[in-house]
Amino acid sequence: MYRSFKEIEKAVLERKTLKKLVLAASADDVALESVVRAQRNGIVDAQLVGDAEKTAKLLADLGENPKDYYITDEPDPVKAMKIACERVKSGEADMPMKGLMQSGDYLRGILDKSYGFLPEKGMLTEATVFEYDNRLITATDCAVVIAPEYDEKIKIINNAVTFVKALGAEMPKVAVITPVEIVNPKIPSTVDAAMLAVANRRGQIKNCIVDGPLALDNAISAESAAHKGIVSDVAGSADILLLPDLDSGNLMLKAVIYMMNTVSSSNIIGTLVPVVMTSRSDTPENKYNSILTAVIRA
Repeated sequence: MYRSFKEIEKAVLERKTLKKLVLAASADDVALESVVRAQRNGIVDAQLVGDAEKTAKLLADLGENPKDYYITDEPDPVKAMKIACERVKSGEADMPMKGLMQSGDYLRGILDKSYGFLPEKGMLTEATVFEYDNRLITATDCAVVIAPEYDEKIKIINNAVTFVKALGAEMPKVAVITPVEIVNPKIPSTVDAAMLAVANRRGQIKNCIVDGPLALDNAISAESAAHKGIVSDVAGSADILLLPDLDSGNLMLKAVIYMMNTVSSSNIIGTLVPVVMTSRSDTPENKYNSILTAVIRA
């Protein structure tokens, strides 16, 4: 299991397999900076679709020669996303990346069945990876699924397990996060957590270890779990945090990034191709990390 984004970067560089990335709505200084860094490092061969004049100026501001990049002029973000999706579908590109556009417009492109990004009966989810205590933890879902039902939580787990296995985890440990570590019928998330844990033990959820309900402190801190007398293969060493809903996921993500100043990445998962989707407020480093986790998955 990779323990940091530096380790992922090292692994990607050692593979020496250049991936073709297409940035939709490319006139975005922060996203462009991360793409330029990835291209300079020999990780991606970038295609830029957006306002060509603005994109070229931003590249020049970054010390790059715009002529070294494949730029397609399409100022409309929705049309730019369509071009990006068509290129991935045709094999001209390996993965799309979100530039200066609304998340809804970006996701509509990914969900469009004509491009074939989503497997039959699949579900689109999001995974945020962040560094904590000398390891990588993946939180899901922080951006797509608003209020998952029990069956949807199983799909979120399955997507996350496949994704985390690409990060080197042989048997990912999944902590089902709730406000408390005991089952309380008045808190539906704790009931779901207990059901998911039992389903895992009975082999209905495979290729991982699931436990819950677990409060966040118990999931990531062995000391906290021991203090509360929790005996679990997951407590204190979770690889995946399954959040109850988008509200809690988004709040946790923003707290981790802005209050703890933790580096992170964000990807859409459950798709047949890697998908880079970050917040418009993400830093160039976090957008670069998101490219790394997409490439390592590929």
